[in-house]
Amino acid sequence: MNWSEKFQNKLDCICGTSVFFDVIETIECDWGEHVVIQCPHCEESFSVDKECPAFENILKLLEKNPLLYSDQEKSNFLIGSHPN
Repeated sequence: MNWSEKFQNKLDCICGTSVFFDVIETIECDWGEHVVIQCPHCEESFSVDKECPAFENILKLLEKNPLLYSDQEKSNFLIGSHPN
């Protein structure tokens, strides 16, 4: 999946601002690497490929943007999650 294309539109952040998220293609955590998006307003970072305790959960962002991920994408996100 091309993450830059997926996040090219304005989205509502959990901070209440509608923004174009910055896409960080590779960022490391204790368990591996992630694709992360970051809000330029509040600077909150969300792991978009799998759940990771080092970043905010994308599922919170999906509450404000319910059409962003398909059911299959949500399932794939949860399957690869790191331990909390």
